Amino acid sequence: MTNLFTFPLWFMAAFWGMVAGTALLIGALIGYYIPIQQKIIGSIMAFGAGVLISTIAFELMDKARKQGGFYAVAIGFLMGSLIYTVANNLLTGNGAKNRKRSGDQQVTELPQDQRGVLLAMGALLDGVPESIAIGIGMIKGGAVEIVTVLAIFLSNIPEGLSSSAGMKKAGRSKFFIFSIWTIIAVLSSISSWAGYTFFFNFPDAVNATITAFAAGAILSMLSITMMPEAYEDTQTYTGLITVSGFLTAFILSKSI
Repeated sequence: MTNLFTFPLWFMAAFWGMVAGTALLIGALIGYYIPIQQKIIGSIMAFGAGVLISTIAFELMDKARKQGGFYAVAIGFLMGSLIYTVANNLLTGNGAKNRKRSGDQQVTELPQDQRGVLLAMGALLDGVPESIAIGIGMIKGGAVEIVTVLAIFLSNIPEGLSSSAGMKKAGRSKFFIFSIWTIIAVLSSISSWAGYTFFFNFPDAVNATITAFAAGAILSMLSITMMPEAYEDTQTYTGLITVSGFLTAFILSKSI
């Protein structure tokens, strides 16, 4: 008898990408409707950064090395960082530098009509590499790496929270803010599906390179956007909070 609850793997890849991306919308709801002190937002950002750093080290880079070797990982990691940095510099130069900031930094960056498009592009740039990593991670064994999804989910909440709080202060409409994060959640699902579907038949070395590419882009994103926000608000406690996030993800990676 056929199991009616068995879904194709490409569908599950899209589903888990959507789950991770939905955290951005959850964070946006919290940031828009609940007034939260800047120090708390900074602390959440630092914790989320620690979670992602641990995931990069133990879930992405280590598994990519085992799959494709050091050369594939090194090339992918550096290329991911380079391409993210170039794309981010283009957005930064046009006024999207403070897209993740929760304070007043977004208010005077650009006129409203121009700022909206760049904020959306920046959110997409920051979220796609994570989703692709989820999809590629399902190629071997056909099961999602729960720790990776959970880590991205936990780190996406502060991203959505901080950025949406800043958008609200900058005068963006409720419709605009939630439309952006809904679209990004859908595109996260599509990116995860693409990561699984497009690279399914590729050699292990190629998939390892793409996984490392995503890791390099994510780490660059953390350094450029999340950590500055975290440090500005939490100052000397940033390290301790980041380490707590790292330890949490590390324990999960060794327990699940």
